[in-house]
Amino acid sequence: MKRKSAEVLREYSFAEVEHVHGVSYDGENVWIATGKTLRSFDPESGQTAHSYAIPAHAGTAYDGRHLFQIAEERIQKIDPMTGEVLSTIPAPGNGRDSGLAWAEGTLWVGQYRDRKIHQIDPKTGKILRTIQSNRFVTGVTWVDGELWHGTWENDASELRRVDPKTGAVEEALEMPAGVTVSGLESDGGGRFFCGGGSSGKVRSVRRSRRQG
Repeated sequence: MKRKSAEVLREYSFAEVEHVHGVSYDGENVWIATGKTLRSFDPESGQTAHSYAIPAHAGTAYDGRHLFQIAEERIQKIDPMTGEVLSTIPAPGNGRDSGLAWAEGTLWVGQYRDRKIHQIDPKTGKILRTIQSNRFVTGVTWVDGELWHGTWENDASELRRVDPKTGAVEEALEMPAGVTVSGLESDGGGRFFCGGGSSGKVRSVRRSRRQG
């Protein structure tokens, strides 16, 4: 396993945001779950683009058309242009869910204290596959066929690339001391966006690229 220090590129803070739970990216704006609202901001300017009064307690995902947002024991499907909740499915952790990502036509849901990632059917919530971790799982994201998840345990956080079949850790980026990771999302290129939990911040982190 390769291990190195994470390179934080930028920090975003928002005066009215006390906690960042989930993070997603729609190709233009970064979306953050802040508890009572689902918000988006421009990652270049840092300016707020949308703010919807929607329960947003954990992970956030984007499938190219709709947002998915964990709200307690359910996952909401949301129209990003209006904030309308179109449908809901049960979350696999029944309220113990953390990260959320979209890949391969399915949702991938982190289970924080259970140290698991579930692949689920986005229409029914049925669990299709489960990956075990040895650390608390926070955010989850896919990029270039790689599965990454955040960890947060004993006031230390990492971004981990894991084998999507076995859960074996292949690479770890260690966050600076005192910096925690709640939500996690890739921009599809060289950056991760990391929710900073109770700091109310979002941080962009450089993603290492595999050679060959």
